[in-house]
Amino acid sequence: MNIWIAIGVTALGCYAVKLAGLLVPAGALERPLVRRLAALLPVALLAALTAQQTFADGRTLVLDARAAGLAAAAVALVLRAPFLVVVGAAVAVTAGVRALGG
Repeated sequence: MNIWIAIGVTALGCYAVKLAGLLVPAGALERPLVRRLAALLPVALLAALTAQQTFADGRTLVLDARAAGLAAAAVALVLRAPFLVVVGAAVAVTAGVRALGG
């Protein structure tokens, strides 16, 4: 029964957040600071998620094949490679390091 309570609370929370977004006045959304923040916030959240998934294992900091794959993706991005090449480089380097026992 506890799972249904959690599902209900989550659904109500999502609805409340959506409603709060609709109630914000349009003038507040057109301020330059709000526009800049709205453009940069998704990038910051994605970077934090990537760092957490790459360098964390539970409560410990790790450097393993995932870090090498991230570094390969970063190099591919600096070289202005297409997105699929960036992903492919990250996958290939991560798999290669893991195959070599890293």
